[in-house]
Amino acid sequence: MSNLAGKVVAITGAASGIGLACAQACIAEGAHVALVDHDENALDRVGTDLGPNATPIFTDLMDKDSVAQMLPQILHHMGRLDVFHANAGAYVGGDVLNADPDAWDRMLNLNVNSAFRSVHAVLPYLAKQGSGDVVLTSSVAGMIPVVWEPIYTASKHAVQAFSHAVRRQMAKHGVRVGAIQPGPVVTALLDDWPKAKMDQALAEGSLMQPEEVAACIVFMLTRPPNVTIRDLVLLPNAVDL
Repeated sequence: MSNLAGKVVAITGAASGIGLACAQACIAEGAHVALVDHDENALDRVGTDLGPNATPIFTDLMDKDSVAQMLPQILHHMGRLDVFHANAGAYVGGDVLNADPDAWDRMLNLNVNSAFRSVHAVLPYLAKQGSGDVVLTSSVAGMIPVVWEPIYTASKHAVQAFSHAVRRQMAKHGVRVGAIQPGPVVTALLDDWPKAKMDQALAEGSLMQPEEVAACIVFMLTRPPNVTIRDLVLLPNAVDL
């Protein structure tokens, strides 16, 4: 079994939600974490809260020039990179008949195009290094089409296809690629849920906390070097999928 002590982990969307929980969990395991996010105020606050093993890296994942500067910033401040967690994402649910396609475009650009571009930005470095891990935050919706979130489901199916194909391409370079597929998690992505639906889900125990997802990601990253966790699905017990 490997460990994270002394390793450099970069996490996108690290200023809140699953990304923040993963940063906390990795630091607890002895890692140094590059907090990649576009919210400068939140980055400064979280960086201060997490202490000297956390370094804010401002990056606007929707801006290709900013993404191009992400790895140089990480290497400048941290000196190396061992793990890249493409976690940042957005959520749009609801009935297609009443939906806003512009909102779809924004979500798809972040969940698909920006995620793929950010992973591409670090792969040459990891390949040359001959080691490293890439984890993508997918969703159970990437495995099972969810009727109330068709466009979000489509975005996570794209993430699944990308992670599976890239994993097979990068294996010969010593780089592991895997995806985590959580069910519903209490994060800002669910802010557009109706209050009644949120209250019911909390009462039924059909939502997970970000820390529970983070623990599974640490598990993925600390497997022996010859083992890849290709997909890890985790669900609240009350979710029947």
